[in-house]
Amino acid sequence: MSDFLNTYGSLIVSMVLGSLLGLSLYLPLMAGQLSLASPGFYGLGGYIAAILSTTIFRQTNDIFPVHLLFIEIFIATIISGLLGIAIGILVLRLRGIYLAIATISFVEVLRVIALNLDITGGATGIPGIPQSFPSPIEYLWIALPLLIITIILIYRLERVRVGKALIAIREDELAASSMGINPTHYKVLAFTLGAILAGMVGAISAHFLNTWNARQGTFDASIIYLTFVLIGGSRTFLGSVVGGMVFTALPEVLRGLANTGGLPDWLAQFLRDGRLIIFGFLIVFGTIFFPQGLITPNIFKVFNVSKK
Repeated sequence: MSDFLNTYGSLIVSMVLGSLLGLSLYLPLMAGQLSLASPGFYGLGGYIAAILSTTIFRQTNDIFPVHLLFIEIFIATIISGLLGIAIGILVLRLRGIYLAIATISFVEVLRVIALNLDITGGATGIPGIPQSFPSPIEYLWIALPLLIITIILIYRLERVRVGKALIAIREDELAASSMGINPTHYKVLAFTLGAILAGMVGAISAHFLNTWNARQGTFDASIIYLTFVLIGGSRTFLGSVVGGMVFTALPEVLRGLANTGGLPDWLAQFLRDGRLIIFGFLIVFGTIFFPQGLITPNIFKVFNVSKK
């Protein structure tokens, strides 16, 4: 068992973090908003943790104190939330592809800023971020409870007045407005919650990865997170969780197939480096044959869970 955890510990933690990032994209989708801003807030949270841990909270010990990591997560939560409110008010009057383009632009703006600031390390980024645990698998002590708490909160959110308002806006915004629901208010709320979650994951990931740079929050990441939700299932949070885990592990599976030998060189190289192309095909064909994703709300009926 210890050999398995040592070998696949990093992948297991990455799968949990991928599920959280999928949920950060799912939250705006609850209100019918195709927001691709999560990588921007993810990158922002990572930079906050990287800068704080290598400057203000710099330690002489080999292991970075966990309580300081929680302070970084808290700071990333506040900054991501405030920026989420500001950006949400500006862009959430847009819809559909226009909103997607606006949020992609936001991600690119943050990336360019990170590339040109000294405090972020420019193109090199910030290396040598201290580890909070001796082994990668121990980051589950933070990532897994965060995933469980997030799932519980979203599950409860969907069953209270706020969640029902978000779903009503997703199904028919005009009808929701006629019933006295303020679409802008709820859209900004959902967008901000997604921003907060992405920022928290970024702060954890900076220590987990030991380095941080502008490549962490890019348009490519937006496509990957979108795959988590669209193929996993955009109508239930379980889809984002399953999609995040499966598609975080998929590149490693493909890389393992490429390294088994016996495959043509071009195919092996494609399996190693063609992740985004494969994800693009999955989005195209998945939305055609599984328009609601692999996990749908009907999955609850299997476990006799009421959706009322």
